Amino acid sequence: MRIAVVGATGRIGAKLTENLLAKGHSVKALSRGGPALDALVAKGAEPFLGSFDTGAGELDTFFEDADAAFLMVKTLWGSEDFHGHYPTVALRFFDALRDSPVKLAVNLTGMGSEVSGNTGHFQGFHILDQILNRLRDIKLVHLQGGWFMQDLSGWIDSIAHHDKIGWSLDPNVKAPWVAIQDIADLAAKEFDTPTDQHRSVKQLGIDYTMTEIAAIIGRALGREVDYRFIDRGDREVETVFRERFGTLGRWVYDNDTLAALNDGRVAFRDDRPALRTTMEEFVNGSLRPLIEKARTDGVKPETFLSWSSKG
Repeated sequence: MRIAVVGATGRIGAKLTENLLAKGHSVKALSRGGPALDALVAKGAEPFLGSFDTGAGELDTFFEDADAAFLMVKTLWGSEDFHGHYPTVALRFFDALRDSPVKLAVNLTGMGSEVSGNTGHFQGFHILDQILNRLRDIKLVHLQGGWFMQDLSGWIDSIAHHDKIGWSLDPNVKAPWVAIQDIADLAAKEFDTPTDQHRSVKQLGIDYTMTEIAAIIGRALGREVDYRFIDRGDREVETVFRERFGTLGRWVYDNDTLAALNDGRVAFRDDRPALRTTMEEFVNGSLRPLIEKARTDGVKPETFLSWSSKG
């Protein structure tokens, strides 16, 4: 099968591309170039310069000789265009795919993409999926990824120097977490055994509360790590955030995201594919070495997450 991979040199795309090439698929790799793309070309990928996130390159021709496609949108955490980025990229996908020979597309979306309304970060995924669903002649598999385990690295300094994780997810709320390698592996399987369904959704993640994650990290380190719940209704918290770490727009965006999780509007079903990587395995194999290194590296510039973890 000839597969066009969007974001081929990213954290997920690179692992997926290598996986597909190892299985004998022909891969057309979209990237803005550089050593990471050169490495994939050396393994047999065909390079294509461009980016659906920025609109760079001759994107109308990217899918023109492909049987299938892997789609994903880069999350621009530092951008103020919180809600505009996903629809813009989704429309670029739509325009490039609708007259292409692609018959199967695997779309990496996010939890909550089935929920309409004001859900903060998850609202973009909903719009993405709705636009792609207009592609009538293409079978679509929506892979709803949970929070990436790798993103726990945002608390490395907090754990290393304060033995705390501070966030505003309710301590009793279970949220799904998934390792990047598992996403790449499961995406590759969708191309090995193409679906017969016109539209399907698969949710990827193992549920943990933040208290459970803190305890898992503590056991791996051999010392107690606490979870500190940050009440975003506290005016001091809002003031510190807006004065030191972000804008009013970002404050509202994050509040809407966490509210959607805390009130249960965004949650996963129980019928999910089995995942290889548990939180315990990830923490012991990947996170613990980074935390131990951070203890000897010294304190880095403060972030909102590390500020939230000090009290």
